[in-house]
Amino acid sequence: MQTNPPPLLGESPAFHAVLAHVSRVAPLERPLLVIGERGTGKELIAARLHYLSRRWDRPFVKVNCAALTESLLDSELFGHEAGAFTGAIRRQIGRVEQADGGTLFLDEIATASAAVQEKLLRAVEYGEIERVGGRTQTVDVRVIGATNADLPALAEAGQFRADLLDRLAFDVVTLPPLRARREDIPVLAEHFALGMVRELERSLFPGFTPRALQQLLDHGWPGNVRELRNAVERSVAASDPEGPVEEILLDPFASAWRPEAPMAPAPSPDVATNEVPVTAGGFQEQVRRFESGLLETALERNRFNQRQTAEALGLGYHQLRGLLKKHGLIGKPE
Repeated sequence: MQTNPPPLLGESPAFHAVLAHVSRVAPLERPLLVIGERGTGKELIAARLHYLSRRWDRPFVKVNCAALTESLLDSELFGHEAGAFTGAIRRQIGRVEQADGGTLFLDEIATASAAVQEKLLRAVEYGEIERVGGRTQTVDVRVIGATNADLPALAEAGQFRADLLDRLAFDVVTLPPLRARREDIPVLAEHFALGMVRELERSLFPGFTPRALQQLLDHGWPGNVRELRNAVERSVAASDPEGPVEEILLDPFASAWRPEAPMAPAPSPDVATNEVPVTAGGFQEQVRRFESGLLETALERNRFNQRQTAEALGLGYHQLRGLLKKHGLIGKPE
């Protein structure tokens, strides 16, 4: 059984601020939320919260809410009695009960149905659960939820229970994306490269060339640490074992024979009436939304590299920067 927090690597101020936050809230007997983009390490942070708490020697149970249908997630979390429904030939102890005395980590919690959210609220609020076909039982579980979704916005839209959000958000640990902690990229890349070298049973890792290191630093990393790990391991595996890694293979789909996705037809004016379809807002607002959406799409296609984005749009670099500032997108990485 693991008894120590999982290792986390980083030297940036943003990363150390997260670790300090985790150390402060880990001992508190309250539910928590871990928020961050995909690939930022939410599960690792949840594990650290558990192993730095007084529950460190009790179960740390993980459930991915997005991987199960509503009925399966309900049964997986709360269990059922034998004969509770067709096919229930024996009792099943749910994950909430399995985590009794410890921590329950609910990844992708925003995808849980309203019915499951209601049962989770009761478990968090009163420590009570019911197996399907069974009686009410009490449990002592600390719940840590994780998501990359905007939960307050979902709650305001009626897509996530506001009362459950209130209970879970005793404190919220928000993880910075990799583009906000660039000092950590060489450290993480070296770590992943050494692991791949060991897996390939090579005698040493000659390092990265300056060009390859600059590639790592220039990339926007929309997939964050997970994407970085894949790119580094892929590049090490493809490199000459006797020399440094000369190129980072960022796109595994890059090929002259890559099939192109069919283009969706662009919306056209109504031929009969010669009118353009009207959307909410006046002319200026529609133009603003179109311009902002065009910029965001171009940034994503060019992996948030602003110079490449400017070139793709036929703009000068400083023209693009001015437009990004105008639309509140200036925080996008170069």
